[in-house]
Amino acid sequence: MNKIAALCKRRGFIYPGSEIYGGLGGTWDYGPLGTELKRNIKNEWWKDVVQLREDIVGVDGSIIMNPKVWAASGHIEAFVDPLVECKICHERLRADHIDQIEEHGKSHKEKPKWTEPRKFNLLVKAYLGILEGRQQEVYLRGEITQGVHVNFRSVVDSTRVKIPFGIAQIGKAFRNEITPGNFTFRSREFEQMEVQYYIRPETKEGEKRFEYWKKFWMDWYTGFGISKNKLRFRDHADGERAHYAKAATDIEYESPWGWSEFMGIHHRGDWDLSRHQEYSGQNMKYQDPETKEEYLPWDIESSAGVDRSLLFFLIDGYTEDKGRIFLKLHPKLAPYKVAVFPLLANKPKLTGLARRIYLDLKTDFMIAWDGRGNIGKRYASQDEIGTPFCVTVDFQSLEDDTVTLRDRDTTKQERVKINGLKKILREKI
Repeated sequence: MNKIAALCKRRGFIYPGSEIYGGLGGTWDYGPLGTELKRNIKNEWWKDVVQLREDIVGVDGSIIMNPKVWAASGHIEAFVDPLVECKICHERLRADHIDQIEEHGKSHKEKPKWTEPRKFNLLVKAYLGILEGRQQEVYLRGEITQGVHVNFRSVVDSTRVKIPFGIAQIGKAFRNEITPGNFTFRSREFEQMEVQYYIRPETKEGEKRFEYWKKFWMDWYTGFGISKNKLRFRDHADGERAHYAKAATDIEYESPWGWSEFMGIHHRGDWDLSRHQEYSGQNMKYQDPETKEEYLPWDIESSAGVDRSLLFFLIDGYTEDKGRIFLKLHPKLAPYKVAVFPLLANKPKLTGLARRIYLDLKTDFMIAWDGRGNIGKRYASQDEIGTPFCVTVDFQSLEDDTVTLRDRDTTKQERVKINGLKKILREKI
């Protein structure tokens, strides 16, 4: 993890938040490469669940919502962690994180004494209004889920969706995490990708859809390169599941600090729609357009962390092989798809041709340009950030209109025609 965190900072993937002011715990900024990687993950996710499907539409809910939303969802009452406080240094830790409590005790000469556990709400408060003392207390959303459910009625009325159908959303959420850590894994500001998939309230239908989404998402992550032997399902035990959940499972990754959840598939029943119907007084039932039957649909939720997914793509892709370091990122996710450079930067003819190729490819792909140092160092630099292909313009290029195309993973090189380069890259990417 130290190597990966250092690489992220040095090459512009992830920076500590507000670093020049000493930082702010649990916050992170994405640099130029991290921004591209994050955008690519979200774009591919959106393409596969919205663009290529006919049964899922998208929404983009607001971050600040009426506080009654969080009362209906149960977050104000139940979205809490039990905390204990060290009486020596007054640091607070989660009471259920026994390993952290034991580790903390090693930092004191005498055995620390802890306060009784107290509940701490994870919702982040905010205030609307310009007059001090007359501001409305609101919350930054603790999850993006409720932004879908409160718009269920509007989506049904304004589109042609019919059950079964889903509503997808990508967006920011905020939590008062007490112990953020493990790099970006546990943060106070994070991004989620979710599908709420609504179905008829029938047991067999619920079981079928639940298993379908489990397989869909496992195949999605392995399809984008995460090692299958590093992933597993972990079903929630009866006492662990939320009281409204009919079934729940996590997709976990075997990270350097142990198996860690980054995606959940949950059978939420009609909990959300029934609660919003109760608290808002609005009819949230779905009417079948053919039979005119009315019912509250069940919801099968797929919820993934964007930041956690990105982190595990980086961890899984980080490779050291015979002194060579490279990120084995899927070409569709890699920040730069291709790097173009002249063999020698001080030769105007080579540089001129390389720039023309660079500008031509740039209309179709995210392209890197590098004219520094020798060719070996340039390859190493691109390997380190996960660029899958490098194009080198050399003296032979001036004679026969061919260039060298190098593969990141195998380091193999082939001569290809310049006028066929874009087609070749489209096929590989």
